[in-house]
Amino acid sequence: MKPVPCRACPLRSMPLFMTHSDEEIGLIESLKKEQVVFRADTAVIHEGQADGPLYTLLAGWAFRYKTLSDGRRQILNFLLAGDFIGVQQKMTEATVHGVQALTDVALCVFRRDALWELHRTAPTLGFGVTWLTAHEEAIVDDTLLSVGRRSAMERIATLLVMLYKRAAALDTEGDLVARGVPFPLTQLHIADALGLSLVHTNKTLRKLEALGLHRIEDGRLRLLDVRALSRLADLYGDGRPSPRPLI
Repeated sequence: MKPVPCRACPLRSMPLFMTHSDEEIGLIESLKKEQVVFRADTAVIHEGQADGPLYTLLAGWAFRYKTLSDGRRQILNFLLAGDFIGVQQKMTEATVHGVQALTDVALCVFRRDALWELHRTAPTLGFGVTWLTAHEEAIVDDTLLSVGRRSAMERIATLLVMLYKRAAALDTEGDLVARGVPFPLTQLHIADALGLSLVHTNKTLRKLEALGLHRIEDGRLRLLDVRALSRLADLYGDGRPSPRPLI
């Protein structure tokens, strides 16, 4: 992907993202260092990395994770276009998690002092960063609820609905019932996100598909009965993303 000026960012025209003033966009552009691409399955941020930059995910999917000493991995949340990456590291000397590209990804890279400049120069954008970090925390909280209290079927149903709604909000081509949304997760990603074994994940996905609730084919997810899947997940609200800032 060729470098895209902030004013011409394709994400800004999407209904999902809030409108910012010319001055705010100019400030964002002044803090942007470059635009980079990472291939699928490569590390964007390493666990324990110090002095890493801030990123906005421009295109593709990634995930944030932590590992134990024996290699067991917990995926904390999945990252889609528009997500702001790296804020947690600013609060510690080194990052306490890693970020890995799930697909090929394009990212906008920001100066390390961007957070201070946003809060100092443009309080609205500073609040936007706070909103984005609170939103990510809410996603992690819901994952904790799933891992701690939901059954395997409820966990997977929740993940499918939430990711479907997030991906659908970034789709501009319409007809999602027939086409579905991109879904690059493997069963191992699902298992690592929900605290399930790979065998249990496979069996549960088969059960949900047999009930006619969803279908995953050719890297795309179709929800065949959204209401039934949402009831099974015991979701609060409809899972549809709220309008959000774009840094």
